[in-house]
Amino acid sequence: MQKILLLSDTHSFINNQILKYVKQADEVWHAGDIGDQKVTDTIKKLKPLKGVFGNIDDDVIRAEFPENNRFMCENVDVWITHIGGYPNRYDRRIRKAIQNNPPKLFISGHSHILKVIWDKKLNLLHMNPGAAGKYGFHKVRTMLRFVIDGENIKDLEIIELEKRA
Repeated sequence: MQKILLLSDTHSFINNQILKYVKQADEVWHAGDIGDQKVTDTIKKLKPLKGVFGNIDDDVIRAEFPENNRFMCENVDVWITHIGGYPNRYDRRIRKAIQNNPPKLFISGHSHILKVIWDKKLNLLHMNPGAAGKYGFHKVRTMLRFVIDGENIKDLEIIELEKRA
């Protein structure tokens, strides 16, 4: 069983409010637009981290994190990418690959809009945790946390951080 904290679009922002949830997780996943390596370095000092780079990330972050990260967590096939689209509208960069070999859990960021959608056609769960950072149009900073137990994804929680002014 793994307790996962999923965040995205930190845009160089990390604080004790985020770190409180990092400490409660077994593993942290970041879906891109990290912004500054201090964000991931801070998380890695506390917990194992998997992530991808986003469209705002520099060469240093791109050297450390891939564009696509596909891996197994317990018995769940996970695919994380920053710009992924949504069911029936996946980004053209990954559309054929996801249709030909869908994961069980597909994660993207980029939109700053928290969404969790079941893709009936591809039989996968799509998650976008919204944005944990302060930069962007979103009104509430958000993250997700959930448990992967064997082949089950369960106990999904939306974490709302403070509202932005």
